[in-house]
Amino acid sequence: MNRSVEAMDPLTRELLYKGLVGVAEDMMVTVIRTSRSTIVKNSLDFSACICDADGNLVAQGLALPGHLGSTMPALKGCLDHFGDDIAPGDILLSNDPYAGAQHLNDLFMFKPVYDAAGERLGFLSLVVHHTDMGGRAPGGQATDSTEIYQEGLRIPPSKFHCGGRPNVTLYRLIEANVRVPDQVMADVRAQVAALETGERHFRQVVEDLGPATVRHGMMELIDHAERMTRASISALPDGEAEFTEWNDDCGLPSEPVKIRVTITVAGDTIAVDYAGTDAQTSGSINANIEWTASCTYAAIRTALDPSIPTNAGFYRPVRISAPQRSFVHTEHPAPVGSRGQVGYRVRSAVLGALALHLKGRVPACIGGSDYCFAMSGRRQDGRPFLCVETHVVTGHGGGPDRDGQDAGPYCLANAANVPVEVLESEFPLIVEEYGFLPGSEGPGCFRGALGIVRQYRFLADSVLTVRSDRQHVQPWGLFGGSSSTRPRLLLNPGAAGRELPSKFVQPFSEDQVLRVEMAGGGGYGNPFERDPGAVLDDVRQEKIGIAHAEAAYGVVVDPVAVEVDRPATARCRRRPAKSTCP
Repeated sequence: MNRSVEAMDPLTRELLYKGLVGVAEDMMVTVIRTSRSTIVKNSLDFSACICDADGNLVAQGLALPGHLGSTMPALKGCLDHFGDDIAPGDILLSNDPYAGAQHLNDLFMFKPVYDAAGERLGFLSLVVHHTDMGGRAPGGQATDSTEIYQEGLRIPPSKFHCGGRPNVTLYRLIEANVRVPDQVMADVRAQVAALETGERHFRQVVEDLGPATVRHGMMELIDHAERMTRASISALPDGEAEFTEWNDDCGLPSEPVKIRVTITVAGDTIAVDYAGTDAQTSGSINANIEWTASCTYAAIRTALDPSIPTNAGFYRPVRISAPQRSFVHTEHPAPVGSRGQVGYRVRSAVLGALALHLKGRVPACIGGSDYCFAMSGRRQDGRPFLCVETHVVTGHGGGPDRDGQDAGPYCLANAANVPVEVLESEFPLIVEEYGFLPGSEGPGCFRGALGIVRQYRFLADSVLTVRSDRQHVQPWGLFGGSSSTRPRLLLNPGAAGRELPSKFVQPFSEDQVLRVEMAGGGGYGNPFERDPGAVLDDVRQEKIGIAHAEAAYGVVVDPVAVEVDRPATARCRRRPAKSTCP
């Protein structure tokens, strides 16, 4: 541990922790109630947390783990710049990936809170993904940018409010550089309002417990999380495991990009090394080291005691290293606008290594094709529109003792999908199909989740930016389980349609159709050892077809009675080698 802190009474510590979590969640509720864009109010692409006076994360709301690992670096960038020049009423702002932030659409705001004696108690933190920050491509998701200057308005650590007064120049600068200023500025003001709400509630916690207890308690909460983390790591077997993942390309036409990770568990520490990962590329899927670290923490978090508070204490026993100027540790002026996609691949690479080291504890690869789109244009009355939708996950991979949950959540991105009714009421499009793709799972003793299809018909001429992946390297299976089917993007599906690459920026005309078929999750264990009754259930629920049941699982289903033909199944299943399924 970095310092010696006298242990606090557990009841007081828990009261403080729950109080701070409540402050963070109050801020999140305020954002939901006052924001305007679908990416914020519906997808919930934002996060809130509380940091101590030195900028260490203490408590978080129900937020996106990928955001929270970057909160401390972004705040550090502001503290390094302003030093002692921070006062009550200030709000610090940054979206600079080369000052600790993530990508330009994520605005980090920090509001310091002081006690009656003028001594700083901590910081309230909110990071919100904003619909647009300018740049060459609407929505900031283009993968083919070649330098960060193309990606939009880059704001270094700045004072958005100074002594309680807004920085009008900076407000106007943001408003003048975005395509949908009504949405963006409404979300910006929602973010500020949430910080103001958070300050009031934080002061109530201080009034209830006293500033000395709060200050001491925040240090104790961090050290308590570190103790729990080290104990949880110590319960894991020592050893080393390596795993290699692949991105289809670098965001521009290229060969697949390799992500190599080595995880070493030794005593009460975990070391994660990305040596062997390919070099920094020219497209905008590169990740800065802060984002890579954040995604690494989120993956490791799933393999440890779930009761551990997620704060700076959790990060201390985890050491992360990556070669400079690599795909996961970029240097200025590399673009990082679509860094979210490589974050998902970092997460699956780390979990792949953990699965090999902790056999029987980690499921196969999550489903999804890292899909995100930005649709922009003008309505008939001339008003601009910009719809950004992320739909990166289709469900879990098969696990050691259960199937992958169809349409299940994801430990890196807790973001929700935008309801079809909202999309159709706010933007000129129709969602013609939204559902599961039968037979798209990774077969296994425990199968992966089904893939998902989302089909859009455009009702206005638009420019469409799509970021997706997994067309060349599908979500992987484990221990005899298979990968899922290949995802596809189809323009005007049917006889006259054509398949599109996984990443593009191109115009779409009114009445054209985009069909998005996303990958399912990987399978776990030999599919020929899957319970025939479970296969029959999937057939009856139309998740797989009768022919697929026989080909993938060796289960013969009578097409008339829709029952398992046991003798035929036994004959069919004599073909494979002995299963590796536990």
